Amino acid sequence: MSWYVAAILSAVFAALTSIFAKIGIKNIDSNLATAIRTTVILLFTWGIVAFQGTISSIGQISKNSWLFLILSAIATGFSWLFYFYAIKVGEVNKVVPIDKLSLVITIVFAGLILKEKITLMAGLGAVLMTIGTIMIALAK
Repeated sequence: MSWYVAAILSAVFAALTSIFAKIGIKNIDSNLATAIRTTVILLFTWGIVAFQGTISSIGQISKNSWLFLILSAIATGFSWLFYFYAIKVGEVNKVVPIDKLSLVITIVFAGLILKEKITLMAGLGAVLMTIGTIMIALAK
């Protein structure tokens, strides 16, 4: 499977995640909902790793990789906690575009931290995404 197909499928499942979560979170605490979701993801992903037989390579992971995977997990946890709270109290069609400003923030961080080249087209796209997000968020 190409990265492009995987990215499209990721977007489709992310969209379904938002819709399913909004329905499921209706009468429960957003942090409890996040914990339930995280537990299911934990079991699901470890099941995939076990099925693939890649658990044995866990000992080969460097300390640096562990550190950044742990930091990534903490950032993901905070993102999910705030996201679930936002969709519980807000409208999904406004929350999700704001959440997806992570695309723009990632482009900026990739340039600053990873020293990736940001092309004029990528910069323009980021500006347009930001304008579109503002338009959606402020729409009545």
